[in-house]
Amino acid sequence: MTDDPLFDARWASLAITRDGPTVEVAIRRPEARNALDTATLEELTAAARLLRRRPDVATVILTGADRYFSAGADLNSVRDRISQPPLMSARNAIMAGPDLCQAWDEVEAVTIAAIEGYCIGGACALALACDFRVMSRTAYLRLPEAPLGINMSWRTLPRLVALAGPARAKRFVMFGEALEGETALAWGLCDDLSEEGDALATARTWASKVAGLPPLPVRMTKEAVSAISAATHHASIYMDRDQYLLTARSQDYREGVAAFFERRAAQFQGD
Repeated sequence: MTDDPLFDARWASLAITRDGPTVEVAIRRPEARNALDTATLEELTAAARLLRRRPDVATVILTGADRYFSAGADLNSVRDRISQPPLMSARNAIMAGPDLCQAWDEVEAVTIAAIEGYCIGGACALALACDFRVMSRTAYLRLPEAPLGINMSWRTLPRLVALAGPARAKRFVMFGEALEGETALAWGLCDDLSEEGDALATARTWASKVAGLPPLPVRMTKEAVSAISAATHHASIYMDRDQYLLTARSQDYREGVAAFFERRAAQFQGD
């Protein structure tokens, strides 16, 4: 025991380690390809809140498994959250994703997502809430929500537009197509590329560079740049959970999910 709740906690879906001023948070849910169920969302949020203002931590690396980052939000957990009666309960429950991204956005240390393999949906939203993303050349980002019949939520669109610009953000979200490392780098969604299997090692190199810098101006720079970038974020996206609640109860969403599991083309009706 260390009398440190970050390291003393018995995390069920996370492995949290430390090397000097760098903390690594690894998602560990291999039975579900690191899908983000309710418990994992809660643990990731709790870990970020424990890390938020620690002066002894310069960098936090968020990573997944060797072959994948995360398959995204667990569909079974999504169904449970949106089906909670009454409507107010469902509306509160679906703040888990936005709260998670906000918690990671508010960590004062520099945050780096190290991505191997696929990083999908909510996991991509989480990675975009970090300061930097390091991807292997064979890794890819993907947002499948719109093709499934729901809007892209988790307060992600402002971050995405700030990084990639409006046209690329529309393209990435609307088509739901995989964005591989080279393209993600060109679009500004990735900050460094590694060879396959080396994303974590590259992220550690970045962390080492951060550790060698004076901590106060680094944190001041992060806070100032984030404040400038996010000045209008809330005004532009505060309704996205209600949009999600609307689309997640639509016939098109039910058809999109059914078509996904049945491996067929969906027939959307705008209803």
